[in-house]
Amino acid sequence: MSTPLEIYVAGLRNAHAMENQALAIMHPQVSRIKHYPEMAERLDQHVVETEGQLTRLDRLLDKTGSSHSSLKDTALSIGGTLAALGHSMAPDEIVKNSFANFAFENYEIAAYKSLLALAEQVADDEAISLLQHNLDEEIAMSEWLDSAIEPLTLRYASLSDSATEAKK
Repeated sequence: MSTPLEIYVAGLRNAHAMENQALAIMHPQVSRIKHYPEMAERLDQHVVETEGQLTRLDRLLDKTGSSHSSLKDTALSIGGTLAALGHSMAPDEIVKNSFANFAFENYEIAAYKSLLALAEQVADDEAISLLQHNLDEEIAMSEWLDSAIEPLTLRYASLSDSATEAKK
């Protein structure tokens, strides 16, 4: 049986790997976007936020006397890279990426809500503040993506009607 602290530390490690996966998904997307500058700009901003989230998670792991799992980080980064590569072959790459990003942001939201519950259980007040910061950034990104899906889809359709390469 695991103690609440052990479950919490495992959750921090999982969140660290999850954020590395997010970076592996976003970096290739940003580098490929041509006709959707608002998406590129928001993804760039979220890359910076995600790097800050990793720093906060490292701080919390250090505080528990632990560190991130290199194996989990690497495995999920590879998975993220493969996911981004898979969409790059689709004619509607930008639309598929927006769907996948929205789903991933909501996964991250759920993960941080779970971690916050565990941080409260182990009475780690500093962690509550740092994890709430991460959660707030994920919620903001999810809300932005939610509001962007329809206009992005319509822009893709409009560009597809012209001779412009609309996929990115």
